[in-house]
Amino acid sequence: MIWRRKDVVGLADLSVEEITTILDTANSFKEVNQRERKKVPTLRGKTVVNLFYEPSTRTRTSFEIAAKRLSADTVNFSASSSSIGKGETLLDTVRNIEAMHPAIIVVRHPNAGTPHLLARRVKIGVINAGDGAHEHPSQALLDMLMIRDVKGRIDGLTVAIVGDIVHSRVARSNIIGLTRMGAKVRVAGPATLLPAEIERYGVESYYNMDEAIEGADVIMMLRIQLERQRDALFPSKREYARFFGLNNERLARAKPDAIIMHPGPMNRGVEIASEVADSTRSKILDQVSNGVAIRMALLYLLAGPYGDDGEVA
Repeated sequence: MIWRRKDVVGLADLSVEEITTILDTANSFKEVNQRERKKVPTLRGKTVVNLFYEPSTRTRTSFEIAAKRLSADTVNFSASSSSIGKGETLLDTVRNIEAMHPAIIVVRHPNAGTPHLLARRVKIGVINAGDGAHEHPSQALLDMLMIRDVKGRIDGLTVAIVGDIVHSRVARSNIIGLTRMGAKVRVAGPATLLPAEIERYGVESYYNMDEAIEGADVIMMLRIQLERQRDALFPSKREYARFFGLNNERLARAKPDAIIMHPGPMNRGVEIASEVADSTRSKILDQVSNGVAIRMALLYLLAGPYGDDGEVA
């Protein structure tokens, strides 16, 4: 297909064909990441700006490595070093950056919808690296690539997403992407951590984790986002681990070849036991590796010399 979008701000905007194109393009870049010299000249002479208004280690590092492996120049901005502290609006900040002619701006912001606003108001490409509790499209894309790598498909699989659903942009993007690609999605967690009317997204909801993971092909554990919780939404971490933590005994309810995923960072001993996180069925570190390939694909499709067949130049 011919890629026509200048922005990727959410999976809700993408068709099955567009998601498949991103996954196929990322698959091509996985080979580059295995080379001794991990670099291609695709984006030489172009600049990628990482504009992060929330703390991030792996996502910003992953985008920066992806850009450098495509030979792009990278610039990192954080809220503490921007002119926001001097009273400048976010839009003015971005317009000033745009005037310096970068190719892409990668934005993470605590307010939902910020990347969408910027995408409408500037001419350069915008990639959403996480907006509030709304979406995290590149994380969901790398998760889908991971599932397709191991299972060979997404269509027809049963994926159980367990944990802090209400605060999770990862869960929201995965629900949108996985259901669009034909997976059956179950969500599970304490009643206080499941959004009201979550079923309208086409998922099954459970308050009992054992029932949610019964016969599942994929179990995706989520971090408890204590920093987004104004009130205590469950009695204690110990009780949470008892009812919603993944251990070997509970894992036996899933299919024998079920894989374990987690977007990180993990709370070991709370949402996931170390015996599971470090097992051969865990794909957590493979997800991180796939993240670089997915972000290379996004930068390539939005700013690079892509062809009609999606082949890497």
